[in-house]
Order: sequence, then C-alpha cells, then structure tokens
Amino acid sequence: MPKLKTFIVEDNPVILKNLIATLEDLSDVQVVGSAGSEREAVSELQQRDGQLDLVIVDIFLNSGSGLGVLRSAQNLELPVRRVVLSNYATPEMRRRCLELGADRVFDKSSELEELIAYCDEAAESQGG
Repeated sequence: MPKLKTFIVEDNPVILKNLIATLEDLSDVQVVGSAGSEREAVSELQQRDGQLDLVIVDIFLNSGSGLGVLRSAQNLELPVRRVVLSNYATPEMRRRCLELGADRVFDKSSELEELIAYCDEAAESQGG
C-alpha cells in the first residue's frame, strides 16, 4: 500500500519528533517535511503543490497560526487532505477549522489513536 506523503506544521521540536515516529511506526504515513511557522508552512505547501497527500496542522505556532495555514491552503485550492492536531480542540476551534477546510480536527492529548485510524483509512482509500 502506498504511504501517505505527509507534511506536518508543528513548532515544538519534541512533539514533532514524537509525532513523526508515532505516525511512521503505527500507520501508512511517510513524513516528507515539516514547518514551524505559518509563513514557512504556506511557502512549503505552495512549492509541494500536488506532491502531498496529507497536511497535519497545529493551531498555535511560534509565528502565525495553523488557522492561517488552513486559510491559505483553502484559498490556493491545494488538493491535499488537511487535518488539525491541537491541544486546543474546543468545539468553537473545531468549527473554525472545519470552516477553513480542515477535514478533521484531533485533540493532541486524547485523540492520537483516531488520527492514526484516519491516516490508515486515507492511505487505503488512496491506494484502492
């Protein structure tokens, strides 16, 4: 089964490292890049247009926000699945993310298994 080419927008290096290890070990994901700021993420997504299957976005970044990344991806009509992984997955934040084109919103502290299941389903639907 082909792996999901995944780009992660996360500004915490420890979380990023653990997330990459978890996703690559437990699901059909190949992390092909990451960014820690909104500007860097948007630039990378534009350069990789059509080369990515999935973007995982944190809401709070050192510079800018994940909402800005989602808004740019939506405006650019990038053909990529977009999910949010945040400690701040309140009902209001979930609603805003979905309005900005996120396919799903996952809570970092309690929904990693759901994210892994989502990645596996996405890889299967893409491969088949």
